[in-house]
Amino acid sequence: MSLKLALAIVTLTLCVLFLGSYRRTRSLYSACWCVALGCWLVGNAAYWLKGTDWTWAANPFGNALLVAGAFGVWAGFRSLRGLRAPLWPFFVAPGATAFASFLETSTDGVWPGGLVYFVSMAVGMALAVRELAMLKSPASQAHRPLLVVAAILVGYFGCRAVVYLVDGATSEILSSFFSPAITCMLLLMLLVLVSFSMTVLSNDQLITALNERASRDGMTGLLNREAFMELAGRELAAAQRTGAVAAVVLADLDHFKTINDTHGHTAGDAAIRAFAAACEGSVRRTDLVARYGGEEFVVLLPGADEIAAGAITAEISRRLAAAPAPDGLSFPTVSYGIASTPCSGPSLEDLIQTADEALYQAKAAGRNRAFNVAGQVAAGVVRG
Repeated sequence: MSLKLALAIVTLTLCVLFLGSYRRTRSLYSACWCVALGCWLVGNAAYWLKGTDWTWAANPFGNALLVAGAFGVWAGFRSLRGLRAPLWPFFVAPGATAFASFLETSTDGVWPGGLVYFVSMAVGMALAVRELAMLKSPASQAHRPLLVVAAILVGYFGCRAVVYLVDGATSEILSSFFSPAITCMLLLMLLVLVSFSMTVLSNDQLITALNERASRDGMTGLLNREAFMELAGRELAAAQRTGAVAAVVLADLDHFKTINDTHGHTAGDAAIRAFAAACEGSVRRTDLVARYGGEEFVVLLPGADEIAAGAITAEISRRLAAAPAPDGLSFPTVSYGIASTPCSGPSLEDLIQTADEALYQAKAAGRNRAFNVAGQVAAGVVRG
């Protein structure tokens, strides 16, 4: 009884803390843990209905809510990897547990619904262990103790299911080594480790989010200039070490000032976002795209020569021309300057400078085209 009371106090305290964290950060991790802790708190409270007129509801509701809490733990750990848990396990597993518990309670069984309950708890915690094992956290290893305790709980509930299946509900092993008191102690261990790890893991997520925000352009979601220069510099250096080619494309929206002056800055922002979407839909996963400044964009294409770069610019222009535009607005055409590593110096700055010179020639030649360093029209460019 003392352990149950301690578990209830710790669970309630952590539930309040996680609720406060969720209200400040709107973190999915905190929300999932609030759900898990709430289920465990109410589930354990349901067992107090035993011996009352509501005895028939004590085990079904208690077992089902504890299982729901285990799947809430899984959802919380899954959110640390940026993934959302599907909803159906939260209904299927607790529903099956409640149904089995209700059937056995009606026949005055010992450990009503025990087998389904033990298996469901083991499955929920096993899924949580899987998520923790797949979590890559370079900033800290705070999830390691949680992984160990969660794995112990998987083994614990798995052994309870085996003993229940082999020796039956009246097994002395079940009542001695797998009693509710031991369950309370293991859950207390898990909750204490969660309280320790909560701040560290949340800070890891916050740092990751801030780094991502600092490296992205707020309007388009593309890399910003500073992040592009850092990442593209590494990619270009790697390509030069292996002797591979790489191309840089500098793109500029034609007559962009006219769009702003005629239709307003909202229309200009729509054009910029449409071009960014066209770029993301045209490039490969290994390419880097950034908003270089204003209506100017830059793309690094590792492994691509000028011909391949020209084909990509044609695809970008095709996608932009096909994009739905606001009423009364036509998206602008685009001019491109292309440079590749055999035609320029070793540094990224030199490559961008060469592409900028080619872009100037494309503008001077009438816009809506792509020029390489020699002033020639690159292959495959959409022209109107």
